[in-house]
Amino acid sequence: MIIPKEFDQIRPWEPEDLPEVYDRLLANEQFLHVIAYLYPKVPLEFIADKLRKCKTNLNFQLEFVYPFLKDLMSKASLGLESNFEALDNTRNYTFISNHRDIVLDSALLDVSMVDAGFKTTCEIAIGDNLLSLPWVKDLVRVNKAFIVERSLSMRQMLLSSKRLGEYMHFAIQQKKENIWIAQREGRAKDSNDRTQESILKMMAMGGEGSVIDRLVALHLVPTSISYEYDPCDFLKAKEFQLKRDVEGWKKSPMDDVISMQTGIFGYKGHVYYHTGACLDEWLRSLPADITKTDLYAAITDHIDHDIYMNYRLYPGNYVALDELNGTNDFASYYTSDEKAVFDKYLDKQLEKIDLENKDIPFLRNCMLTMYANPVINQQKVK
Repeated sequence: MIIPKEFDQIRPWEPEDLPEVYDRLLANEQFLHVIAYLYPKVPLEFIADKLRKCKTNLNFQLEFVYPFLKDLMSKASLGLESNFEALDNTRNYTFISNHRDIVLDSALLDVSMVDAGFKTTCEIAIGDNLLSLPWVKDLVRVNKAFIVERSLSMRQMLLSSKRLGEYMHFAIQQKKENIWIAQREGRAKDSNDRTQESILKMMAMGGEGSVIDRLVALHLVPTSISYEYDPCDFLKAKEFQLKRDVEGWKKSPMDDVISMQTGIFGYKGHVYYHTGACLDEWLRSLPADITKTDLYAAITDHIDHDIYMNYRLYPGNYVALDELNGTNDFASYYTSDEKAVFDKYLDKQLEKIDLENKDIPFLRNCMLTMYANPVINQQKVK
């Protein structure tokens, strides 16, 4: 397939790119250290030969990523479940989801899609702030990631957003790929998930026709991701205290690396993915004369509603809300043993926070809020 040159800086690597990219990766010492860590008993020659036999990105995912994630989830979770009943697995979609984990949100969606019989996985929107190392950038592009450019001037951002929107339309319409994109830039650290209108406006910069026509062409699917336990909850709480106490504090690239490692290998309990219905029919039902302001507000509300309704809530979510409010309003959703397990978990996570002036009540409140917000949001739309 001929891909327009304008997408060269952001698109995933294509099959014709892979041999050269594999050579770069196998010549990189950091990449080789990662391989040695992940496959300590496997000769490098075997890995290299297996890698070079992967002629497409999907081959790479099925040979390396899928089995790694299956093994990971058998050790670091109580299982991954999904529900795609509202979708036709022979079609392609843009999955727009809440965002909990930097790496696993999209990766586990891919695993779930393979298990559900989809013909291919997703191209993944990933911010370039996570790609400071060239070999990491190569690797994620092999893994079907396309790049969201950040930290640009206003004019550059506008041009970049237009190119990104156009690429998404090209991927859906011409490449017949699926896409995963978070409903907002960055993770919602407090789990109060809200779709940003800017994401939809970027999408509508590509395609043809009205805004509704352009969004219908992407086949948007609201997708709910529910982790029983967020391995990065203590890191997110730590960030809240640092932002409170240190004027101008910002995360470093190493903070992102630590979050990625913690999110991947940390314990997650149960994990659940649920897709709502594709928005095409609903979008077409909207009044033709609706203003753009009202249109974007209606779409973000609809996506949020679907995501909230399809959360899977766990005992800890209800415990957190009751403890946050000092009530027993949701006590019927958990037992005393489940409450004790959740409280013990929180205490262990709080112990991991390495701050000199550790404000335990504040940090605990932050973590309770993370687990309570999904309940709060679901209750609003029931």
